[in-house]
Amino acid sequence: MILSRAPMRITLGGGGTDLPSYYSKYGGFLIAGAIDKYCNITAHKRFYDSIRLSYSETEIVNDISEIKHRIFRTALELVGINHSIELFSAADVPSGCGLGSSSSFTVALLHALHVYNKDYTTQKRLAEEACHIEIDLMKEPIGKQDQYMAAFGGLTCLTFEKDGTVTIEPLSISDDNIDELEGRLLLFFTGKERSASDILCEQDNKSKQDDPSMIDNLHRIKDIGFQTKKYLECGNLDMLGELMNAHWELKKKRSGKISDPHIDECYELARKNGAIGGKLIGAGGGGFLLFYCENGYKKRLIQCMESAGLRWEKFHFDFDGTKILTNTSMRCR
Repeated sequence: MILSRAPMRITLGGGGTDLPSYYSKYGGFLIAGAIDKYCNITAHKRFYDSIRLSYSETEIVNDISEIKHRIFRTALELVGINHSIELFSAADVPSGCGLGSSSSFTVALLHALHVYNKDYTTQKRLAEEACHIEIDLMKEPIGKQDQYMAAFGGLTCLTFEKDGTVTIEPLSISDDNIDELEGRLLLFFTGKERSASDILCEQDNKSKQDDPSMIDNLHRIKDIGFQTKKYLECGNLDMLGELMNAHWELKKKRSGKISDPHIDECYELARKNGAIGGKLIGAGGGGFLLFYCENGYKKRLIQCMESAGLRWEKFHFDFDGTKILTNTSMRCR
């Protein structure tokens, strides 16, 4: 039996510039943090020739082409496994919540399948293969940050070159400031799960058409990413809150579907009760709100958000990236 996991992520600055429709013309940059919310995949040798999959549904099929779950099907085809395997998935948070769970699932699945094949691969290869599955083969209108964060973890700066190359650079920040950052960033679930496709399609299409307002918006958000790196690395953490607020105001202008009256109300309530700034994580429309809290206001902010119906979700940063937790096949040799 093999058990793999991959972390989900929060974006701290520059989000949205990792879509090919933008970075292929202008280059992209963002900073993200992997967190200890995981997608877990278990792979096990099956006695029968058939394939058994367990997720929110259960599938037992005799041929890969019969698999309904697109990522399971595509990953098995890519790795070359076509019989006698059982795969089970479980995640710490629901899909459609903006933390990049789909890509975490893809990376964890590929990691388990490669190890199952006794093909001990690299983080870079897993990220590239996950991008290939989701963007090239499945034609999802998404970027590359989620796959790379799931593979590498950490507090990480990602640069997206025009040719599609991704440069990974750990954020240069002290351990004390990492601890401080964890204590000042608060994550709240809005209770709304959503599909990001509609919102991302709108951004993607406008970027392909060189829509001036969209391109200017993404240029400014990329600059916020660079500023975020500068201030975090010099230890001026409170500027992150200010930059997150500026990012949120720009992000809302990309589409009318990104926010709604309830989310706007919660955001303003948070700003009055200790949040310097914040934003919805992911494409928008629901999922998690992330706030940077003013020193001494953490308890107050949590209480007011919970009174508004939001759920506080504690987290720590993950610095492992994708990982094999169990591999009993190694002990059987």
